[in-house]
Amino acid sequence: MSNFLAVDTSSRHLTVVAQKGSKKKVNYIADCAMNHSVALMDEIVKTLNEVGLTVAECDYFVAVTGPGSFTGIRIGISCVKGYAVALGKSAYGVTTFDMLSYNVNSDCDYLIAVDAGRGNYYVCAYSADGNKDGEAAFLSEEKLNSLGKPVYGFEELSLPLYTRLKVENCLCVAAEKCQSGEGGGLSALYVKKPQAEEEREARLKRV
Repeated sequence: MSNFLAVDTSSRHLTVVAQKGSKKKVNYIADCAMNHSVALMDEIVKTLNEVGLTVAECDYFVAVTGPGSFTGIRIGISCVKGYAVALGKSAYGVTTFDMLSYNVNSDCDYLIAVDAGRGNYYVCAYSADGNKDGEAAFLSEEKLNSLGKPVYGFEELSLPLYTRLKVENCLCVAAEKCQSGEGGGLSALYVKKPQAEEEREARLKRV
C-alpha cells in the first residue's frame, strides 16, 4: 500500500488524511471558519505524526480542487504543490464532485451539489455507473429541484431526494483512487467567476 497525504480546504471544513501502509488517520474540523491558512499546517503535522509518517516518505500528495471557497482551494493546492516540487513526488487533484461521487452507490443517474450561497448551487450530473454526465453548472435551487434526480452532498441542505455524505470519509476513498491513476491535475475548478470579478465587470459596464 502507498503512503500519501491528502488535504481538503475547499469549503468551511478542513480534512487531512495520512496513510502509511495499512495505517490511516483522518483529522476533520467541521467549521474552520475559513481560517485554513492558519490551521492547515498544524493539522498536517498532527496527522502525519499519528501514523508515524513524514512528508519525505509520502509517495504522493492530493488536494481537493473545488468548487468551493476560492481562497481555500488555492491554499490546499499550493500546499500540495509545494511538497511535491520540493520532494520530487507526484501530486494529484480531485474535484469536490468526483470526491463525493466515488462514495455514491446508486442504481440511477444522480447529481452532486455544493452550496454556492444565496440559494444557488454548484452541480454536476453523474450516470448510475459513476461517470460524469456533462459539465458542472451553477444552478438556482429552483432549477436544481426541477431536475427531479437524487442529490448527494456533504452539507446540511434542505433539498428533495437529498443524501448527506461524510466528507472526511469521501476524501479517504478519493485519495486511494489516485493510486490507480484516477487523480487529475492541480488546476482549481471554478464553475463561476469570483464575486469580486463579477462586481468589477458590472462596474465597468456601467461606466
